[in-house]
Amino acid sequence: MSSKASEAISVSDTDVEKSGAQAPALPVAGSNDGQASGGFEVKLEPADDPKCLSLWHKWLAVLVICTSTLCVTFDSSVAAFTEQGLARDLRTSHEVTILSLSLYVLGLGIGPLFVGPLSELYGRNVVYRVSYGLFFAFTWPTAFPPHIAVFLVFRFITGLCGSAFLSVAGGSVSDLFANHHVATPMAVYTVSPFVGPVLGPVMAGFVVQNTDWRWCYRVLLIWQFVQIVMLFFCVPETYVPVILKRKAHKLRKTTGDSRYYAPLEHQKHSLARMILYSCSTPFKLLMFDRMALALDVWSALLLGILYLAFQAFPIIFEEVHGFDIQSTGLAFIGIGVGITGALCTQPYWNSRFRAEAKKHGRHPPPEVRLLIAQFGGVLAPIGLFIMAFTTYKRVHWMGPIVGSGIFGAGMYYIYAGVFTYLVTAYRPIAASAMAANSALRSSFAAVFPLFAGAMYHRLGTVGATALLAGLTTLMTPLP
Repeated sequence: MSSKASEAISVSDTDVEKSGAQAPALPVAGSNDGQASGGFEVKLEPADDPKCLSLWHKWLAVLVICTSTLCVTFDSSVAAFTEQGLARDLRTSHEVTILSLSLYVLGLGIGPLFVGPLSELYGRNVVYRVSYGLFFAFTWPTAFPPHIAVFLVFRFITGLCGSAFLSVAGGSVSDLFANHHVATPMAVYTVSPFVGPVLGPVMAGFVVQNTDWRWCYRVLLIWQFVQIVMLFFCVPETYVPVILKRKAHKLRKTTGDSRYYAPLEHQKHSLARMILYSCSTPFKLLMFDRMALALDVWSALLLGILYLAFQAFPIIFEEVHGFDIQSTGLAFIGIGVGITGALCTQPYWNSRFRAEAKKHGRHPPPEVRLLIAQFGGVLAPIGLFIMAFTTYKRVHWMGPIVGSGIFGAGMYYIYAGVFTYLVTAYRPIAASAMAANSALRSSFAAVFPLFAGAMYHRLGTVGATALLAGLTTLMTPLP
């Protein structure tokens, strides 16, 4: 990181925890250190440590968190296939209905700036349960909207409420597993936000073609209710400072000794100050650090293209190849297969990283993490070029689906490399680095669908997709 950026960005203790750095060891309750300060600082014991839970319990918690994240991002893309019915029944234009996708994604990008500090004060579980409860409650007006204004307002609000699972959930996964075991569960979590948008059109296509578009959101309500129940009963609190705070409170209550305390109770930072820091630091990174800005723009472009596809695929497959709505939804499976296939190669890349670590005495530079992104940087434009030149009507429809699968694999490799690099290179402000990336990604994802239809009708399916491929080609040298 440049010296200018280092001077502009202050370091917060809360960011050390988010980045995965080990917290300092806590003295035993009743130790000399605790008595010297006039109290007894509680200690994390194996019975309290989330890393000491049974393996099946930890994986159950991870899978519940991942499916909750999947549901949140699934909701983002469902709207793309309800636009025609929305325009017809609520008497508005197609251009206005596209906002149902853009506003939701915008909420997903803004929410983490405020949710992160809340999780550091009150714990992960409180944030999960409250945010998902509100996510469930505010989805009802989108399932039964009286008019378009109500629908759009609540789409933005539901995006804000669901954003906790794009910012806090990664911390829960790292809380549950030690560093040498966290790679696989973190990879599973990393894939879930990108598989969700792919599954949305698959389900929505069948629902819209065979019943009313409102059933997309009614099915979503059923799924959300199941996730809420699972979150209450299957996911324990994993944030150690809050676990210690609850332990200290319990000891004070059971012993009657008010001298027991947890470090979080002596924290001097106010919630307002933490939120201000959480909101300002990511933008300082974007302004003062060119590497962070370049990688963030690259990942933002990819997510923008993914969400642009929700407007482009109906043009490619319905207007050019004569697909019906449900068949167009199934066309998104190509991207999902590409992402899943790339995930299966993660053990190979882990071995590459271990080999590089040995070359550098177990302390490789952060740039080693971009090896996987180099491969993705080549795959992504190749996939888009294949899509571009197979969208002709005389070419079989499998051509663009194969191209989208290659693009999906490249996207996974790029995100895996960029995310890991940001967390490694910008420690101890990794959380701010990821928040900057999330804000920029969501901005692109919100804007791209708005001009997708006009671009594809003006340039044609070949020209528009080739333009996107050209932009990703320009980004290939970055890693």
